Amino acid sequence: MILSSFEWTIAKRYMLPGRGEAFIALVAGISLVAVMLGVAALVIVMSVMNGFRAELLDKIVGLNGHAIIQAYGGRLENWEDILEEARETPGVVRASPLIEQPLLASFNGRVEAILVRGNTQDDIDRLEEQKIAGDLSQLKADAAKVAIGARLAENLGARMGDTITIINPQGRSTPFGTVPRQIGYEVAAIFEIGVYDYDQAFVVMPMTEAQTLLLIGDAVNVIEVKTRDPDTVTETLAPLQRQLAGKAVISDWKTINSSLFEALAVERVAMFVVLSIIVLVAVFNILSSLIMLVRAKTRDIAILRTMGATRKSLLKIFVTTGFLIGALGTVAGLILGFVFLYFRQPIVRGIEIVTGQNLWDPSIRFLTELPSRTDPAEVLAISVMALVFSFVATLYPALKAASTDPVQVLRYE
Repeated sequence: MILSSFEWTIAKRYMLPGRGEAFIALVAGISLVAVMLGVAALVIVMSVMNGFRAELLDKIVGLNGHAIIQAYGGRLENWEDILEEARETPGVVRASPLIEQPLLASFNGRVEAILVRGNTQDDIDRLEEQKIAGDLSQLKADAAKVAIGARLAENLGARMGDTITIINPQGRSTPFGTVPRQIGYEVAAIFEIGVYDYDQAFVVMPMTEAQTLLLIGDAVNVIEVKTRDPDTVTETLAPLQRQLAGKAVISDWKTINSSLFEALAVERVAMFVVLSIIVLVAVFNILSSLIMLVRAKTRDIAILRTMGATRKSLLKIFVTTGFLIGALGTVAGLILGFVFLYFRQPIVRGIEIVTGQNLWDPSIRFLTELPSRTDPAEVLAISVMALVFSFVATLYPALKAASTDPVQVLRYE
């Protein structure tokens, strides 16, 4: 489809119609804007959907690992042997014991449901990037100090240095019944994971402190495992699952959060299909503008044919005219999409100010900020789709122009 200088000159002339053809120019301009908006919408939505999945996976997996090993009775007594087997499994990057138990916390008359996590010192140190206040190094055995989520701190009204009371309903048995176990812990650090449900419930303490609080001796609840590739975690841990048959069960992140990630996957496909229709509508605009251009230029086409222009030349001229509208719209759409994604947070805040509505409630949307992660392969696919649609839309008008019979057109001139 290499154009000669003659063909390129005619194509440029038809891309910028004269004063008498302002309506054709308007339709062509609308077509370009429609392609731009369609491509921009696809890039923005797909990047945000990818960002949702990636951020949720990073934050959930970053705190919980790619999989957890749980005993059928809820308590791993011989967890040291299982931990060693997990670490020796090919593809496993890290495995560590963990205690996790839902309890209650109170402070100044306020009571909140919490999730106590007893971590090893290495796992506690990994929270350093999410820490927003305090000192995680103070979380030592027998220090009676904990780190709590930022939303939980707000709900309780607790600050650094305050002492919160953690209540374990399963306390010690007495002649008068079971007495709930209540222990005070000083808030040594406050962290923010970025997932609302975690930040409003998690209380992190050393593993030995959690064992003492829960009266479980040296046992743990689960062993969390991180693999080299989260997408192949099921295949990686299949040999370990066979070894632990009858003793423990392995649940990976796909199983634990299946409903959430499946919903995201379905919504992602649905949004891509729906927004692709916008590009398709824009392509019909290109088709209509080219048909009007061919109708308006019928006499010119006939004259060009009598001057020696071939059908192939006319075909290339009109295909180029329509395709360039789609190409320019695609490029403009990519630029608009990337600009929107770069300034997405200020745009969301601006819309919230104008409408007076809270568009990004972390308690509903899990994450504290609008995420975005652009996939170059998807951007390429969107661009190719828009260009292919634009090219296909030019074929009928271009073939109609190339098949013009100069004798029939000029016989009465």
